[in-house]
Amino acid sequence: GEIVQKLKNLGIAENTVVIFSSDNGPHHEGGADPEYFNSNGQLRGLKRDVYEGGIRVPMIAWWPGKIKTGSSTNHISAFWDILPTVAEIAGGKPPDNIDGISFLPKLTISGEQKEHEYLYWEFHEKGGRTAIRKGNWKAVRYNVLTQPDAPVELYNLSNDIGEQNNVAMKHLEIASELTELMKRARTHS
Repeated sequence: GEIVQKLKNLGIAENTVVIFSSDNGPHHEGGADPEYFNSNGQLRGLKRDVYEGGIRVPMIAWWPGKIKTGSSTNHISAFWDILPTVAEIAGGKPPDNIDGISFLPKLTISGEQKEHEYLYWEFHEKGGRTAIRKGNWKAVRYNVLTQPDAPVELYNLSNDIGEQNNVAMKHLEIASELTELMKRARTHS
Protein backbone atom coordinates (compact mmCIF):
# COMPACT_ATOMS: atom_id res chain seq x y z
CA GLY A 1 0.00 0.00 0.00
CA GLU A 2 2.81 2.41 0.80
CA ILE A 3 4.43 1.82 -2.59
CA VAL A 4 1.17 2.36 -4.44
CA GLN A 5 0.51 5.55 -2.47
CA LYS A 6 4.02 6.81 -3.25
CA LEU A 7 3.45 6.17 -6.98
CA LYS A 8 0.20 8.14 -6.77
CA ASN A 9 1.89 10.98 -4.84
CA LEU A 10 4.64 11.18 -7.46
CA GLY A 11 2.04 11.26 -10.24
CA ILE A 12 3.49 8.23 -12.01
CA ALA A 13 0.92 5.55 -11.10
CA GLU A 14 -0.62 5.46 -14.58
CA ASN A 15 2.83 4.86 -16.10
CA THR A 16 3.85 2.15 -13.63
CA VAL A 17 2.87 -1.50 -13.43
CA VAL A 18 3.24 -3.21 -10.06
CA ILE A 19 3.50 -7.00 -10.02
CA PHE A 20 3.54 -8.93 -6.76
CA SER A 21 4.14 -12.67 -6.63
CA SER A 22 6.45 -15.37 -5.30
CA ASP A 23 8.85 -17.68 -7.05
CA ASN A 24 7.76 -20.80 -5.16
CA GLY A 25 5.28 -22.20 -2.71
CA PRO A 26 5.66 -22.19 1.08
CA HIS A 27 8.83 -23.52 2.71
CA HIS A 28 10.44 -24.51 6.01
CA GLU A 29 13.47 -22.25 5.62
CA GLY A 30 14.24 -19.62 8.24
CA GLY A 31 11.96 -21.32 10.74
CA ALA A 32 8.82 -20.90 8.64
CA ASP A 33 5.98 -23.27 9.47
CA PRO A 34 3.74 -23.65 6.40
CA GLU A 35 1.35 -25.88 8.31
CA TYR A 36 0.64 -23.16 10.90
CA PHE A 37 -1.21 -20.93 8.43
CA ASN A 38 -2.13 -23.81 6.10
CA SER A 39 -0.04 -21.88 3.57
CA ASN A 40 -0.67 -24.08 0.55
CA GLY A 41 -4.22 -25.09 1.40
CA GLN A 42 -5.18 -28.21 -0.50
CA LEU A 43 -2.08 -28.13 -2.69
CA ARG A 44 0.48 -30.89 -2.19
CA GLY A 45 4.16 -30.06 -1.76
CA LEU A 46 6.44 -27.22 -0.69
CA LYS A 47 9.31 -25.22 -2.19
CA ARG A 48 11.51 -27.38 -4.47
CA ASP A 49 8.68 -29.85 -5.02
CA VAL A 50 7.18 -30.02 -8.47
CA TYR A 51 3.74 -30.69 -7.07
CA GLU A 52 1.40 -27.70 -7.23
CA GLY A 53 2.15 -26.68 -3.63
CA GLY A 54 5.77 -26.05 -4.58
CA ILE A 55 5.23 -24.20 -7.85
CA ARG A 56 1.74 -22.69 -7.97
CA VAL A 57 1.64 -19.15 -6.66
CA PRO A 58 -0.77 -16.23 -6.98
CA MET A 59 0.17 -13.07 -8.79
CA ILE A 60 -1.30 -9.61 -8.29
CA ALA A 61 -0.83 -6.93 -10.92
CA TRP A 62 -1.84 -3.27 -10.65
CA TRP A 63 -1.70 -0.70 -13.43
CA PRO A 64 -4.30 2.09 -13.30
CA GLY A 65 -6.09 2.61 -16.58
CA LYS A 66 -4.57 -0.53 -18.10
CA ILE A 67 -5.61 -3.43 -15.85
CA LYS A 68 -9.30 -3.51 -14.94
CA THR A 69 -9.77 -3.13 -11.19
CA GLY A 70 -11.07 -6.31 -9.58
CA SER A 71 -10.46 -8.45 -12.66
CA SER A 72 -9.01 -11.94 -12.38
CA THR A 73 -7.92 -14.70 -14.69
CA ASN A 74 -7.02 -18.37 -14.58
CA HIS A 75 -4.41 -17.88 -17.29
CA ILE A 76 -1.56 -20.31 -16.73
CA SER A 77 1.88 -18.79 -16.96
CA ALA A 78 5.30 -19.18 -15.37
CA PHE A 79 8.04 -16.85 -14.20
CA TRP A 80 9.81 -17.18 -17.53
CA ASP A 81 6.87 -15.23 -18.94
CA ILE A 82 7.79 -12.13 -16.90
CA LEU A 83 10.71 -11.10 -19.17
CA PRO A 84 8.70 -11.02 -22.42
CA THR A 85 5.79 -9.34 -20.63
CA VAL A 86 7.94 -6.57 -19.17
CA ALA A 87 9.77 -6.18 -22.50
CA GLU A 88 6.43 -5.70 -24.28
CA ILE A 89 5.27 -3.20 -21.64
CA ALA A 90 8.48 -1.21 -22.17
CA GLY A 91 8.03 -1.31 -25.95
CA GLY A 92 11.03 -3.58 -26.41
CA LYS A 93 11.57 -7.06 -27.72
CA PRO A 94 12.62 -10.04 -25.59
CA PRO A 95 15.62 -12.12 -26.63
CA ASP A 96 15.06 -14.78 -29.25
CA ASN A 97 14.92 -18.45 -28.30
CA ILE A 98 13.40 -18.12 -24.84
CA ASP A 99 10.53 -20.15 -23.43
CA GLY A 100 8.56 -17.18 -22.11
CA ILE A 101 5.37 -15.78 -23.63
CA SER A 102 4.14 -12.28 -22.83
CA PHE A 103 0.89 -12.31 -20.87
CA LEU A 104 0.29 -8.59 -21.43
CA PRO A 105 -2.85 -9.28 -23.54
CA LYS A 106 -4.36 -11.18 -20.61
CA LEU A 107 -3.39 -8.45 -18.11
CA THR A 108 -4.91 -5.65 -20.13
CA ILE A 109 -7.71 -7.68 -21.73
CA SER A 110 -6.52 -6.58 -25.15
CA GLY A 111 -5.48 -8.70 -28.06
CA GLU A 112 -5.12 -12.41 -28.48
CA GLN A 113 -3.31 -14.23 -25.66
CA LYS A 114 -0.85 -16.84 -26.87
CA GLU A 115 -0.81 -19.98 -24.68
CA HIS A 116 1.97 -22.40 -23.80
CA GLU A 117 1.76 -25.81 -25.41
CA TYR A 118 3.07 -27.06 -22.07
CA LEU A 119 5.08 -25.92 -19.03
CA TYR A 120 8.14 -27.83 -17.80
CA TRP A 121 9.91 -27.73 -14.42
CA GLU A 122 13.14 -29.32 -13.30
CA PHE A 123 14.85 -29.23 -9.91
CA HIS A 124 18.18 -30.89 -9.13
CA GLU A 125 17.79 -30.86 -5.35
CA LYS A 126 16.65 -33.90 -3.37
CA GLY A 127 17.42 -36.49 -6.04
CA GLY A 128 16.06 -34.54 -9.01
CA ARG A 129 12.48 -33.78 -9.92
CA THR A 130 10.73 -32.99 -13.17
CA ALA A 131 7.17 -32.10 -14.05
CA ILE A 132 5.25 -31.09 -17.13
CA ARG A 133 1.80 -29.59 -17.45
CA LYS A 134 -0.23 -29.69 -20.63
CA GLY A 135 -3.75 -28.37 -20.25
CA ASN A 136 -5.19 -29.91 -17.11
CA TRP A 137 -2.84 -32.90 -17.23
CA LYS A 138 0.33 -32.91 -15.15
CA ALA A 139 3.07 -35.53 -15.10
CA VAL A 140 5.58 -35.66 -12.24
CA ARG A 141 8.78 -37.69 -11.80
CA TYR A 142 10.94 -37.83 -8.66
CA ASN A 143 14.49 -39.14 -8.02
CA VAL A 144 15.41 -38.75 -11.69
CA LEU A 145 19.12 -38.19 -10.94
CA THR A 146 19.47 -41.68 -9.46
CA GLN A 147 16.65 -43.29 -11.46
CA PRO A 148 16.62 -41.76 -14.97
CA ASP A 149 13.60 -43.90 -15.85
CA ALA A 150 11.71 -43.21 -12.62
CA PRO A 151 7.99 -43.91 -12.98
CA VAL A 152 5.75 -41.05 -13.98
CA GLU A 153 2.87 -39.92 -11.81
CA LEU A 154 -0.09 -38.43 -13.69
CA TYR A 155 -2.71 -36.07 -12.30
CA ASN A 156 -5.79 -34.45 -13.79
CA LEU A 157 -5.72 -31.00 -12.18
CA SER A 158 -9.29 -30.23 -13.26
CA ASN A 159 -10.61 -32.63 -10.62
CA ASP A 160 -7.53 -33.30 -8.45
CA ILE A 161 -5.81 -29.99 -7.69
CA GLY A 162 -4.21 -31.59 -4.60
CA GLU A 163 -2.52 -34.27 -6.74
CA GLN A 164 -3.72 -37.08 -4.52
CA ASN A 165 -4.81 -39.59 -7.21
CA ASN A 166 -2.11 -40.83 -9.53
CA VAL A 167 -4.03 -41.92 -12.65
CA ALA A 168 -1.01 -42.91 -14.80
CA MET A 169 -2.13 -46.54 -15.06
CA LYS A 170 -5.64 -45.48 -16.12
CA HIS A 171 -4.37 -43.08 -18.80
CA LEU A 172 -1.29 -44.79 -20.24
CA GLU A 173 -1.42 -42.86 -23.53
CA ILE A 174 -1.43 -39.46 -21.81
CA ALA A 175 1.29 -40.55 -19.37
CA SER A 176 3.43 -41.72 -22.29
CA GLU A 177 2.85 -38.50 -24.26
CA LEU A 178 3.84 -36.32 -21.31
CA THR A 179 6.88 -38.48 -20.54
CA GLU A 180 8.10 -37.99 -24.11
CA LEU A 181 7.45 -34.25 -23.88
CA MET A 182 9.52 -34.16 -20.68
CA LYS A 183 12.44 -35.77 -22.48
CA ARG A 184 12.25 -33.24 -25.33
CA ALA A 185 11.74 -30.26 -23.01
CA ARG A 186 14.82 -31.00 -20.92
CA THR A 187 17.86 -28.94 -21.91
CA HIS A 188 21.17 -30.75 -21.52
CA SER A 189 24.28 -28.79 -20.67
